[in-house]
Amino acid sequence: MSVLHNFYKSSKRGQSTPSVLFDIGQFILLLLFLGWLSSKSIENMGYYWQWHQIPGFIATLVNGHFKAGPLLEGVIVTLQISGWSLIFAFLIGLVTALLRLSNSVVGRYISIFYLEISRNIPLLIQIFFIYFVLGPILGTDRFTSAVIALSFFEGAFASEIFRSGILSVGRGQHEASASLGLSTVDTYRFVILPQAIRNVLPPLVSQGISLVKDSALVSTIAIYDLTMHAQALVAETYLTFEIWFTVALLYLIINIFLSVVVSLLEGRLQRH
Repeated sequence: MSVLHNFYKSSKRGQSTPSVLFDIGQFILLLLFLGWLSSKSIENMGYYWQWHQIPGFIATLVNGHFKAGPLLEGVIVTLQISGWSLIFAFLIGLVTALLRLSNSVVGRYISIFYLEISRNIPLLIQIFFIYFVLGPILGTDRFTSAVIALSFFEGAFASEIFRSGILSVGRGQHEASASLGLSTVDTYRFVILPQAIRNVLPPLVSQGISLVKDSALVSTIAIYDLTMHAQALVAETYLTFEIWFTVALLYLIINIFLSVVVSLLEGRLQRH
């Protein structure tokens, strides 16, 4: 992802990009080498490839109508969970960061307590706790429980990213805002946060990519996301390597798309 990000930045500056192209070439060669190594290893196992079955698991045409296969249905569920979790995680992270930097003692202790709990307990345990313990109390279904667990877990890491971005803005910006008579809310809204968000976009992208990958754990509570559909297909067809390689490629496409979109957004912010 960083290679794509650097390539975009250097191309926007109009600079020569031989080193970036060299990095991309190395990355492609590494993927080819790993693919060849995996292929030789599987050949030694006597495995018979059946790639021709994979397209039917993604999508098919029935009487001229497009029909999503189980893997594509899983991608849609994964995108829904990841999208909602991403929005709430960033909101929770921003609020937590502001509480940690506030003058409120209660707010600071609440944010620290939340951070220590979320960052030091594995995500899988948090998913189980929210679904099996809090779910019956709150009346939440599997989907909602998964979004809540991912949002609070990733929000803890996003809060530290936001906090570092806010602290990176010079103290003079606060003083200049105060001299103009801006309130604290307006100072953060119009002066501090726009600069901070621009500074923290790259690490936020990395956190978003981590969220998409972590969403695979929601299959443990029987949500038919991409991973759960893959497990069901492997159990049904025994096409272990083909299906899991396809799932890995689908996750890679999602994350590359996310990285490119945010890189374009960052370039737009830099111009303005």
